[in-house]
Amino acid sequence: MSTTLTEASTGRATPRRRVVRGLNWLVLRQHRATLLCVLALTVLCSIWIVYQRAQLIDLLDAAGRPGKDAPSQVVGRQYGYLTTLLSALPVVLAVFLGAPLIAADSEQGTAQLATTQSVTRRRWLVAKLGWCFAATLVSCVVLSALFTWWWTPYRSLLSLSWMDAESFDNTGPVLPALALFLTAAGVTIGVLLRRVLPAMVVTFVFAVAVETAWGLIRTHLAPSHVFTYPLDGELPARFDESYELDRWVGSADGTLYGWGTCAEATEKAQDACLSEKGIVNSVMEYLDYDQMAAMQWTGAGILLAGTAALTAFVVWRSARRPL
Repeated sequence: MSTTLTEASTGRATPRRRVVRGLNWLVLRQHRATLLCVLALTVLCSIWIVYQRAQLIDLLDAAGRPGKDAPSQVVGRQYGYLTTLLSALPVVLAVFLGAPLIAADSEQGTAQLATTQSVTRRRWLVAKLGWCFAATLVSCVVLSALFTWWWTPYRSLLSLSWMDAESFDNTGPVLPALALFLTAAGVTIGVLLRRVLPAMVVTFVFAVAVETAWGLIRTHLAPSHVFTYPLDGELPARFDESYELDRWVGSADGTLYGWGTCAEATEKAQDACLSEKGIVNSVMEYLDYDQMAAMQWTGAGILLAGTAALTAFVVWRSARRPL
């Protein structure tokens, strides 16, 4: 009996081994609130996408698709809310995850404390950047994959073109690449400013400027095509999903005129103008839907190169100056 009591009193419970330990555990614990918010946002948006896709399928089945024409309005305001949220996600991650990542530690002095311990400054920085970028990548890859799974089969029923930001930037690799770039920019701004609130404000302004510039760059990610057809002819059905960049009227020798050329007040005057200039063709410059994937990967490559450059700058600067 005494032996049993002794063994029971001296026995120690085996400590439970953590899945993540050491520096990684410290980084996760420090940023657990932000990471949990990112996780919750990802889960809720994923459920929202699946639910809306199911609603769309039910609507099309009730309308007798594919045997009959689809209703004129197949998605409601929720679709607009969802695409707006997905478009805003890179900015949100940059402002609330990237900007405070290092700036908060610099402002509060925890960066100096952490880097004076047994952990080197570079190892500490790599751990923080690794978890930050991993959370950004996983969240955006999941949401982009789900939205692509929904959008691709039903794109012809939606009012927006595949070149619009709501479609182009939220499908394929663009969403995670853009989010990584803006998050890396937020981290860089935080390292330079060393204050949380100014870093968040500047990151927001920078992110909005980047997304505006990205809208201008998007159409230049692939070479355009030109198609010529008779002036009084109809555009072939195979161009239904093409994105029109510009349009002209032209003569038989290839001379191009603006689309409004010979828009006279009377039909007789218009015919006389067309005859005088020899205009017989309509000419369209366009991007084809088949180019979308290549354009997205080209854009993603540019954004990822920018992410690598910003990350390298942060690591290089932190090795030479105190955080």
